[in-house]
Amino acid sequence: MASQRQHFFNLDNMEQGLFRQLTDDISTRIFPGDQAMLSVVRVAPNAKGTLHQHPEEQWGVMLEGSAIRLQGGEEIEVKKGDFWRTPGGVEHSVIGGPEGAVILDVFSPPREEYRISGSGFGDGA
Repeated sequence: MASQRQHFFNLDNMEQGLFRQLTDDISTRIFPGDQAMLSVVRVAPNAKGTLHQHPEEQWGVMLEGSAIRLQGGEEIEVKKGDFWRTPGGVEHSVIGGPEGAVILDVFSPPREEYRISGSGFGDGA
């Protein structure tokens, strides 16, 4: 039987996962699964993401810091401990707070363009 160690990760280990540079000041480590995909996003202070959309459902959890979540034309402040759902097809982005942010995103189903390392927010950006 194969070891299960390959399925264990750490939020702070920057060597794990697939690296993707979303903007100059926003990067992520991506962990694709069969039915869902996790993305640990690091947002520099006051960094602005690109407004985009995609068909996959997305959940976000603010692990550290704060941000403004742009979603469906609204600006919503989020802080550590907050989490949110973004339905597929809804335009969204993020602006980092003054201390930056670490966000855990969960996509279902997995985003195909995020199964390899790269740059940008994907086809929907």
